[in-house]
Amino acid sequence: MKKLGTLLIAILVSIVAFGQKKELKRAERAFIKKDMPAALEYLLQAEILIDNADQDLKTNFYVTKGEIVLASAGRDYKKMKEAAEAYKMARELDTDGNYESLIDNGVNNVRVALVNSAVADQGKNPKLAAEKLYLSYQIKKDTSDLYFAAGNALNGKDYDQALNYYETLMEIGYTGIQKEYIALRKEDEKIITFASKEDRDSEMISGKYLKPEERMSKSARGEMLRKLVLIYSDKGQIDKASSLIADARKENPDDMSLVRAEAKLAFESGDIEKANKIMEEIFASGTTDPQEYFNAGVMVASVGKTEKAKQYYEKALELKPDHVGALVNLSIIILAPEKDIVDEMNSLGMSKADTKTYDELTLKRRSMYQDALPYLEAASKAKPADIGLVRARMNAYSQLEMSAKVKEMKTKISEMGGE
Repeated sequence: MKKLGTLLIAILVSIVAFGQKKELKRAERAFIKKDMPAALEYLLQAEILIDNADQDLKTNFYVTKGEIVLASAGRDYKKMKEAAEAYKMARELDTDGNYESLIDNGVNNVRVALVNSAVADQGKNPKLAAEKLYLSYQIKKDTSDLYFAAGNALNGKDYDQALNYYETLMEIGYTGIQKEYIALRKEDEKIITFASKEDRDSEMISGKYLKPEERMSKSARGEMLRKLVLIYSDKGQIDKASSLIADARKENPDDMSLVRAEAKLAFESGDIEKANKIMEEIFASGTTDPQEYFNAGVMVASVGKTEKAKQYYEKALELKPDHVGALVNLSIIILAPEKDIVDEMNSLGMSKADTKTYDELTLKRRSMYQDALPYLEAASKAKPADIGLVRARMNAYSQLEMSAKVKEMKTKISEMGGE
């Protein structure tokens, strides 16, 4: 009985293997004829029997699957992933290297499909582009794919993923330095970089280019350091950002975003003197960007330097009179003492002296709103669709007993869908 059982199992395995080979052959023939629906159907039939096949047949199956699924993928990312997984499985099974060249070729084709698809996505969906490029990196281990995946993740505001990718690149010592093939374009005398020497040499025949040369590209290390510092700073990881800032600035000496980041780090760590010194470095550069002064105002205001913040906001308004942020923040500075004034008014009694003090505080509060109102009106004019600014104006008008204006603001709020 034992021998009969063993023979029966062997016969069954043989039948299964024969069936799988038959379906694989059908799938391959349909693929050659470009009948993708049939090829995929035969492939599915073969996959049902895959568990009982020998290792060579399994490898053959996954190579065939990768080729057919990729050919039918088009722009279908799910199928690209399925093809990538098939080649990955084939590589794991191909311990003797019998299918190495087929697998390498298939992986290259998957990478090309993923990269081309990512390029098409990066403008409208950078997060998806990053995912495709990361998958390409996983199957091919080309670190340039990981670098571009990081950039797309950052553009897609997926900061955690971008951080993970950039940290990996720094750990493996990625620089991105590679040979570039360039030539001078005649029509505008611009240096053009070509994808390969062959592409460059082919374009030279057209007569549109001069001075074919080769050069090494700039290291990406400085750019990665810069982005890491900005991400760490944005995430509040002050120690990590501080540990990289010196190297980042050394690699990017003219990058003002890093100067601002260093100033912010200094403020957040309590080194106000250093922060002010760095901000002066920004202004000494001759910047006429109102946002630089606004950012400086926000930073010094965050550590209680109100008068300094006011000076920065006023400078921002000199450069851009309708800078909404500066207008709003100046009104906030003017109205900041209101809470203490109201608290004091509420604490007063009914004595003659208290009544006099109450009247004085009322006038002081009214004066504050009169000073703040022009800034609120200018901000609302610059950003008319902001219902919050309309409400702020209504409150100011109410404090100043400007009933007609209060009514006008209520109507505006209602028209904007508010209450």
